[in-house]
Amino acid sequence: MKYILGVLVDNHPGVLSKVTGLFSRRGFNIHSLAVGITENPEISRITIVVDGDEYIAGQLTKQLNKLINVIQVSIIGEDSISRELALIKVKAAPKTRNQIVDIVNIFRAKVVDVNRYSIIVEITGDNEKIAALEDMLSDFGIVEVVRTGNISMDRGLKMVRYIHPENKEEEYYGENVL
Repeated sequence: MKYILGVLVDNHPGVLSKVTGLFSRRGFNIHSLAVGITENPEISRITIVVDGDEYIAGQLTKQLNKLINVIQVSIIGEDSISRELALIKVKAAPKTRNQIVDIVNIFRAKVVDVNRYSIIVEITGDNEKIAALEDMLSDFGIVEVVRTGNISMDRGLKMVRYIHPENKEEEYYGENVL
């Protein structure tokens, strides 16, 4: 089973290396990784997708929480919203272009570049949607695929968010309400 970890860290050089090093030392493969600054520019959020069971996810959470620059680790729920972005370059002869564009439109993807030999498609969605588009385009000849890591957010009021102890008026809202 795949688990999604939301990790808040100090936005400093070398922190990502420490986090990924923990996975490497423990022999865990990272299925997907995405990093970006949060609403607070001093804090970055790392979204990590790993294979394992509940015990492994719990152990990784405990180990990550021991790292100095890690502020908070949360296991993102199964009912979360998850997305990836992919760019797919497809061979596109003049006589197959319309077919490719029709398929792209069915998936609500976008053509972002066209030249004499290929089309580059941009798609945003969950892993299954992106894989399905890749499958449909494979008959035309996929030249190259680039994907971002998975980003995920819990639904409702549950969130991965750091509340500074001095901010008494702010609270973690708890479980989903939707």
